[in-house]
Amino acid sequence: MKKIYLVRHGESQWNILKKMQGQQDIPLTDEGMRQANLIGNRLINEKIDRIYSSDLMRAFNTAKIIGEKLNIHVTPMEEFREIKFGIWEGMSNKKMLAEYPDEFLTWKKMPENLRIEGAESLEQLQSRAMNGINKIMADKEDENILIVSHSATLKTIILSLLNIDLTHFKNLTLDNVSLTIIEMRDYNNVLKTLNDTCHVKEN
Repeated sequence: MKKIYLVRHGESQWNILKKMQGQQDIPLTDEGMRQANLIGNRLINEKIDRIYSSDLMRAFNTAKIIGEKLNIHVTPMEEFREIKFGIWEGMSNKKMLAEYPDEFLTWKKMPENLRIEGAESLEQLQSRAMNGINKIMADKEDENILIVSHSATLKTIILSLLNIDLTHFKNLTLDNVSLTIIEMRDYNNVLKTLNDTCHVKEN
């Protein structure tokens, strides 16, 4: 594999409402679809060979819009779904802070230690996501791959590919339709681009 391109989905309805989405299947907004078109335009000249996506609609529909521009079929994979947030799914930040103040503080300061009912840990999320990466790498090691997924999932992939501990999860942020590129070299994986949204800001 030459490069892995990582794209977060476009704006969803719950992004606007600032609700915790997790694995709830929330659709894109009109703005989210516009953003997907913009990142698609950005990627036209990047020589991407294959596109994989979370099977949740906000990521899959982002990927399909990109795929139409690149004339590439999108393969959905459950491994690239967002973190399962259990009882927090559908809650606003304000409600989580009011009802689960200690756990909310842990999520902000030491998210790798968070344990809440029905939710995955970051370690479990990373294991699931990297299982997906390893499936792709085993089969398509010489190709440039695009993965469209979700903020938490992509952050755990980035940290794993760069051999950075999960304790640094809190130090990363990924905006809607941001582009991150990791180059797979003979001796090291190298971060070439992180959370780039210039394609949105220029329009």
